[in-house]
Amino acid sequence: MPPQKDARTKLLDAAMAVIRGKGFAATSVDELCQTAGVTKGAFFHHFRSKEELGVAVAKHFGEMAAGLFATAPYQTMTDPLDRLLAYVDFRTAILAGEIPEYTCLLGTMVQEAYATHPAIRAACEREITGHALTLAPDIAALLARQGRSDIDPAGLALHIQGVLQGAFILAKATGDARVAADSLGHLRRYLTLLFETQPQRKALP
Repeated sequence: MPPQKDARTKLLDAAMAVIRGKGFAATSVDELCQTAGVTKGAFFHHFRSKEELGVAVAKHFGEMAAGLFATAPYQTMTDPLDRLLAYVDFRTAILAGEIPEYTCLLGTMVQEAYATHPAIRAACEREITGHALTLAPDIAALLARQGRSDIDPAGLALHIQGVLQGAFILAKATGDARVAADSLGHLRRYLTLLFETQPQRKALP
């Protein structure tokens, strides 16, 4: 049997589910406690405020996502372009289920809280940027292979994240994951054109 979760982990898991569905402002401490199956006293034992929980759940979501992506199929690719395109394919493949199940908790929270909860904004920025920058080494390798210095690898990695977050917004606006998948299809074509139509691919040293 898997080990039982402590009250703090139950609250963080509940926050991931509820905030993704309702947003941060509409999520109450009472609802989180009910969803987690813990008392309000347990909530305030672990978190001084809902904002403190928001900061913690951003980190919790980032750790969950890091585990998911660390074992994703694209990690087995040896060529950096193949790996980058397979990353986009993986992001497309996991656009499944109800909208809260595949959209980003961090994007959902930061859109609401960026001006009113600076600690949550900073926590979301750390996790969003941290994940985006995992792509930068492959981008740098591709640019080095082509002998190019016209693109900042970190900037392109963040652009990819921007497309993803925008795709989630479109899915929410339309109620349809297909518009998000279409956006990622355009991103894949852009990356292919960017790196395949430049000087011929050379073997990396």
